[in-house]
Amino acid sequence: MTGTMTTTRTATSADGTPIAYEVSGSGPALVLVDGAMCHRELGPSRGMAAALAGSFTVCAYDRRGRGASGSGSTTYALEREVEDLLAVVEAVGGHAHVFSVSSGAALALEAARQGAPFDRLVAYEAPFIVDDTRPGNDPRLPELVQGMVDRGSPGQAVSRFLRTVGVPSPVVAMMHLMPAWRRMTATAHTLPYDLAMVVPHQQGRPLPEGYYDAVDVPTLVLAGGRSPAWMQHAQTAVAGAVPGARLETLPGQTHMVKPAAVAPVVTEFLLA
Repeated sequence: MTGTMTTTRTATSADGTPIAYEVSGSGPALVLVDGAMCHRELGPSRGMAAALAGSFTVCAYDRRGRGASGSGSTTYALEREVEDLLAVVEAVGGHAHVFSVSSGAALALEAARQGAPFDRLVAYEAPFIVDDTRPGNDPRLPELVQGMVDRGSPGQAVSRFLRTVGVPSPVVAMMHLMPAWRRMTATAHTLPYDLAMVVPHQQGRPLPEGYYDAVDVPTLVLAGGRSPAWMQHAQTAVAGAVPGARLETLPGQTHMVKPAAVAPVVTEFLLA
């Protein structure tokens, strides 16, 4: 597929849910998988798409329940999001490279574990907690945040999530005044999805032995050099668990993806 940025297109997931995506650039297909709360209008995907479009046909999509994608008529499960990603890959040619961020990296790794037709995979900071360098998260966190959403308190849900991932309370309070806050709270209902995906691997225990043994695509695991120790240790663990994976730490980078720093590394790996 070739061409410049298009209008929104739709892939249909296995349960009939419409998944919105857009395509830019030319070259091998590359699908971008966002992290929590992010979608095409909020987060790094469009910046990354612009930075990568010179070498790839880049597909940015809205994960289930976000942006222009449907929420689905079936009960949420991680498998539904794997099916969504597979539908997008099918729409762009049946196989693709994948660049994934945060909980999106957890999703992409799970899809690869299940045999998704990825050519190469880049996983940027899957937010696992695999040792005692920080306390594990409450296993009930998905249910607690779901309760906030059910009570009609999306702002409370987003605030709880941000504090959980380490944003200081005064900064969270300031974010309430920012224009992006409304867009963040609009995705609050999807936070339990992301939390349910990652909380099992946020208990301060090593990854289950052999869990990623079935991942058979070339994989690059990226960590930010300024990210906290627990996050860097998690990436070391992921790279050690995925057969043949390579770990690279990007000097000066954090969990916030900066396309100018990240895109060249991604391009070099995917075109190797």
